[in-house]
Amino acid sequence: MLAATIKAWGREIGFQAVGIADTDLSAAEPGLAAWLAAGCHGDMDYMARHGEKRTRPAMLHPGTLRVISARMNYWPDAKKSEVVLAEGSRAYVSRYALGRDYHKLMRARLATLAGRVAAEAAPAGGRVFVDRVFTDSAPVMEVALATKAGLGWRGKHTLLLSREAGSYFFLGEIYTDLPLPVDEPVSDHCGTCTRCIAACPTQAILGPYRLDARRCISYLTIELKGSIPVQLRAMIGNRVYGCDDCQLVCPWNSFAQTSSEPDFRVRNGLDDVELASLFAWSEAEFRSRLAGSAIYRIGYERWLRNLAVGLGNAPRSVAVVAALQSRCDHSSALVREHVAWALARHFETIA
Repeated sequence: MLAATIKAWGREIGFQAVGIADTDLSAAEPGLAAWLAAGCHGDMDYMARHGEKRTRPAMLHPGTLRVISARMNYWPDAKKSEVVLAEGSRAYVSRYALGRDYHKLMRARLATLAGRVAAEAAPAGGRVFVDRVFTDSAPVMEVALATKAGLGWRGKHTLLLSREAGSYFFLGEIYTDLPLPVDEPVSDHCGTCTRCIAACPTQAILGPYRLDARRCISYLTIELKGSIPVQLRAMIGNRVYGCDDCQLVCPWNSFAQTSSEPDFRVRNGLDDVELASLFAWSEAEFRSRLAGSAIYRIGYERWLRNLAVGLGNAPRSVAVVAALQSRCDHSSALVREHVAWALARHFETIA
């Protein structure tokens, strides 16, 4: 059977699980529409720009009958997250971003899988998409599709959860015109647990399955191009790129496996580094050190903005204050604003 062969190929290529879903996402449309109408997507205009293409795969890629959904574990062998978060002078980078930008690897692996499928079932069509929350490369509802494909269930933090792998994985999709047999969804196993909701530093998870991206640290440090709202800065702590808190407290992540993918290994010591050290990087250093990293796409200006907030929340020290003072006259108004806020935080503690 071709479906079983596709799943076996997926595992050979490096995916930990592959499932097949139909294209009926009508059940997800009302929720998405309400979320967009409430403005919970913030400045992520692309979330609304594509209209029904996001919930109707055949509108995005005509002829689509099935979606092959795949997941790849990313959890790296890194300094324990809780330890770094507790050390306020150190920078916390979401663990998915410590290595190489996952988009490139996922696209390449999906393309390989799609190529095998096309060769086996020629002249079948197909198109490859890779997605993660807040980093869409196409209007694809990756969690809804992965849920239908039996790869897991939507957790109360809105991410996909798996009994075997928790939530530390990337998702990718192949749209195809092959009438493949679909997989059965798995049941929800969150029960009465609400640890993810309680753990969110900015209370961005409004309730089960309800996320306001405008308060989410991943949105604030990655997607937001302008000034971070003043009322949320202190809550960000030392998280300078993304946030893992809702996942760190999830009981299901006790089953997460460390990834064996070389591309997901820690680069530049970003799992355990001083905020002041990163703040000292020149733009040339930022570009050379983070080339090929997911962090690179936010650019140097937003990188300094995020680090300034982290330094403002760090324990006061000569090194922290000196680092901030070194950027007081930075050419970017955005950086200067956040540096001024950070310095005011430290000098207020003296008064």
